Amino acid sequence: MQREKSVSNSVRTVPGFACEPIRIGKLAIVLLTLLVYHSTFTAKADSCPGIGDEIATDRPDVTNSSVVVPAGSLQIENGVNFSMPAGDRLVDGTNTRLRAGIANCLEFLIDTPTYLANLRSSEKSGFSDVAPALKWQISPIPGEVDLSAVFGVALPTGSANIAGPGPQPYLQFPWSWELRSGWGLSGMFTEFLRPSDPISKRITEATFVIEKKMTERASLFVEYVGDFPQNGSPSQLLNSGGVYRLSPGQQLDFHVALGLNHNAPGYIVGIGYSVRFDELLPVKRSSASSAPRN
Repeated sequence: MQREKSVSNSVRTVPGFACEPIRIGKLAIVLLTLLVYHSTFTAKADSCPGIGDEIATDRPDVTNSSVVVPAGSLQIENGVNFSMPAGDRLVDGTNTRLRAGIANCLEFLIDTPTYLANLRSSEKSGFSDVAPALKWQISPIPGEVDLSAVFGVALPTGSANIAGPGPQPYLQFPWSWELRSGWGLSGMFTEFLRPSDPISKRITEATFVIEKKMTERASLFVEYVGDFPQNGSPSQLLNSGGVYRLSPGQQLDFHVALGLNHNAPGYIVGIGYSVRFDELLPVKRSSASSAPRN
């Protein structure tokens, strides 16, 4: 969502804590960085999505897709949420992410400003930041696991009371593993840096998803989302929902999230629509990238 998607937007406004998850986060960053470096020598362009593959979006779960959009394609992902954090009632939309395949296994993405309307207090309403990023797919790695690395930064263009002060860079590693009989596992590890925040200058986020493909076009998921700020208390969320592909390049989705502790929103309900336009951008493709992956 999003350098942050809207589900985690509501969670991430809560001050955090300095504890063992931060140490684990540092270790995970080191291990994942080594994995990215090692995979540089084995990644192949024909392992990344081609124009014949089905749309894979970064929504409606907080966990982003572990694969990039095909080279030359433009993907537009949109959504609207209603949430209830800390007694407030918020409507936020549109949550729009633009994803462009600028080369094989490489995409440029940008989160456009989202307007958060507080139905109980107009003083707490405003826009989120613009957040550009680069996403590089490193996959598949041994065991049929897809992995990507994302580096982006939220620029201080929105309301400080909504998005926080100053630029906020982040490093992110989404992964996925397809199992048998339509089952799949996925997750994401993210380090958000907030240099101008006087309380929590770093937030570690971890997610884990179990997904089941119900039909050729529909699938359901259950997701855990944990945010562990540097100072304060963590917030934890249980998110669930599903997607329905109207066509290989179009998707409808929904999700319902429930807070697992007092720092998380009480609930979040959202719907969305995504579409991909292939062969739209003038980039050079390999012959393998124009065909679906096996």
